[in-house]
Amino acid sequence: MSTTIERLDGEARERLIRWIRHRMEEFGITHAALAQSLDSDLKKQQAVSYRDAWGNTWNGRGDLPEWLQRAVAAGQSIEHFRCGEGA
Repeated sequence: MSTTIERLDGEARERLIRWIRHRMEEFGITHAALAQSLDSDLKKQQAVSYRDAWGNTWNGRGDLPEWLQRAVAAGQSIEHFRCGEGA
């Protein structure tokens, strides 16, 4: 969202910021709660979703890493490597 706000100029940007602040106040959202939520979202995005016995990991985003491609090509189910909350 910050990149969207940064592209806005002058008055449009200020109106959007005022609107967001008003909505935060209306719903009782504090700056600390917003920061905590954003941090939590970032950690979830970075969380490991797949891991093998040799310590290779993948977060589930983008192309399959080479180690997982080899395992799948050898007949192993990708679900065998799924782990934790990032899954």
